[in-house]
Amino acid sequence: MPSQKQLLDVISIQTDIVKLGLDLGEVMSQVVERTLALIGADGVAIELAEGDDMVYRAVSGIANPHLGLRLKRASSLSGRCVAVGESIRCDDAEDDARVDRDACRQVGLRSMIVIPLRYRDHTVGVLKAMSAEPAKFGQGDERLLGLLSELIGAAMHFATRLGRDDLFHRATHDALTGLANRSLFIDRLRNIMARLTREQARAGVLMIDMDGLKQINDGLGHRTGDAVLCEFARRLARSARGTDTVARFGGDEFAILLNPVDALPHSLEAAVHRLHSEISLPFVFEGQSLPLRASIGSACFPEESDDVDALLELADQRMYAMKSTRHRERAAS
Repeated sequence: MPSQKQLLDVISIQTDIVKLGLDLGEVMSQVVERTLALIGADGVAIELAEGDDMVYRAVSGIANPHLGLRLKRASSLSGRCVAVGESIRCDDAEDDARVDRDACRQVGLRSMIVIPLRYRDHTVGVLKAMSAEPAKFGQGDERLLGLLSELIGAAMHFATRLGRDDLFHRATHDALTGLANRSLFIDRLRNIMARLTREQARAGVLMIDMDGLKQINDGLGHRTGDAVLCEFARRLARSARGTDTVARFGGDEFAILLNPVDALPHSLEAAVHRLHSEISLPFVFEGQSLPLRASIGSACFPEESDDVDALLELADQRMYAMKSTRHRERAAS
C-alpha cells in the first residue's frame, strides 16, 4: 500500500495542478516531474495516442531526451494499454514480448508501469513510469500512478470544458499565448529533420528570450506582464511564415523553427533582423508605453548539427551570448 507520505505528496501535486488552471501542457509537465520522486522512478512520460502512434508529450528523468518520440501503437506496451484500457506492468523489457524492445533500449529502461489516461470515457494516452532496473515497481506504485492518472484526466476535462479546442490542441499549445508548446515544437523539429535529411534541405532554429519581463512583473504586476507576453507572442507569429513553427517554451523563453531556409547564414540573419524590427515596434497597454526587446540566437541544420538537443543548445548558447553582450554594453554606458 502507498505510505502516508506518498498520499500526502499526491495531495500536494493535486493542489499544484489546481493552481495551473487550464494549462494542460504545464499540468502534464508538473506530473511527470513530481512522479520521479514519488515512486523512485528513473523516468516518467505521458504519451498520447495520435493516429497509429503513441507520442511522448511530457517527459522527465531518463525520458527527457526523448520528448516527441513516437512509438507504434500496434507494437508497444503503451499501445496495448490504450487498447485494453487497463494498467500493465513490465518487470523486464528484455524478456517481454509485448514491448518495443528497441525503443526501451533507446530510452534506457528495463521495467515500467503503464497506466491508462481516460478522457470522456475513452483511453487517450498513458502515464508511464520507468526504471533502468528490472522489477523495480510493485502494486503500491501502480495504485499511486492510478491516482495521478485520475488527476490528469480531470485536468483534461476542465482544460477543454470551457473552450472549443480539442484535447490535442490543449496538450500541445501554451494556454496563455496560444503558441505551440515545447512538446509540439520538438515533435515537429524531429519530423522535419528526418524529412530534410532525405531531401538534402536545410532548416533553422531560433531561441528567443524576451528581455525585461521580470522588471515588468515586479514593477507593474503580472497582469501587465501577461499582456506583454501575449503581444510579444503575436509579434513573433506575425513575423513567421506559414511553414514555420513558433513556440513558447515557458516563462520568457520562445523558439521558432524555420522551415525551410537557404543561402545560409544570410537567411537566418534576415530572419533575426525581421524579428527585431517587428518586436521593437511601440506597444501601449492601458495608456502606458512598454518597451519590447529580445535576445535571439540561431543555429542551422544540418550544417551545424544533425542532433535535436545539440542544435537547440547551440542556438541557446548564442542567445545568452547576445544577452550578456547587451548587459555589458548597458553597464558600460
